[in-house]
Amino acid sequence: MLRFSVLGALEIRTDAGEADVCGDLQRTLVQTLLVSEGRPVSGESLAEEMWGEALPDRQANALQAHISRLRRRLRALEPDRPASRVTIHPAGYRLSVGEGELDAAEFVRTVRQAEAAAAHDPGRTARMLGEALALWRGPVFGGSPGGTLCQLAGARYEEHRMRAMELLFDAELRLGRHASVLAELAEAHTNHPLRERFCEQLMIALYCSGRQADALDVFRRMRGRLDEELGIQPSPALRRIEMAILSHDPALTGDPRIPALQPV
Repeated sequence: MLRFSVLGALEIRTDAGEADVCGDLQRTLVQTLLVSEGRPVSGESLAEEMWGEALPDRQANALQAHISRLRRRLRALEPDRPASRVTIHPAGYRLSVGEGELDAAEFVRTVRQAEAAAAHDPGRTARMLGEALALWRGPVFGGSPGGTLCQLAGARYEEHRMRAMELLFDAELRLGRHASVLAELAEAHTNHPLRERFCEQLMIALYCSGRQADALDVFRRMRGRLDEELGIQPSPALRRIEMAILSHDPALTGDPRIPALQPV
């Protein structure tokens, strides 16, 4: 069994340890096939990912040479595997990846499971998401996203990471761990200053930690940033959090999404 990692620099691991992927073109080829998660990728799309506008002469032959090289490398890592992981289909080339073999697929699956459990089991949700977020070793593909397909996949995985963080913070707040998540919430808000959900959660954590003035200051700075950078006002959800803090709404110390304040 091989384990592929793209939540950070590309890695392929065997039971004996990490296996090298030599050359930028081979890394881009592997990354593109991996993020397609078992769907065939056309030869044209693979070539565009690997070479961009600087396509080589005899493009099909050059791509086939790299496919053959990848097949040999993977076969050497799994000599007992009965069939090649890389196969040709009418729609293109496919890399077979089983359940549990790609960290990004496992991460997305766990986030979706956590969404289903979030409302009724915050403890389990927090544990699941903590383990899932620990899979991240750095930017997707180590900050070298390649072409359009890999860039889109990287953005998709990053959005799932943001969603996982939001769900984790919600679960921690529901468990009453307001003070313990303050530093992480402040960092998330600083790193993603226009993502209003982190701002809402930081305001709630500050308020429930006895820091009402700081919570309201976070709102004022957010309102100014939204106006200056985007020319918009805070969302109704963010304004409801401000009003709940000003009125000392008891719902703030329970469910951080304060359902009583949601629009009907």
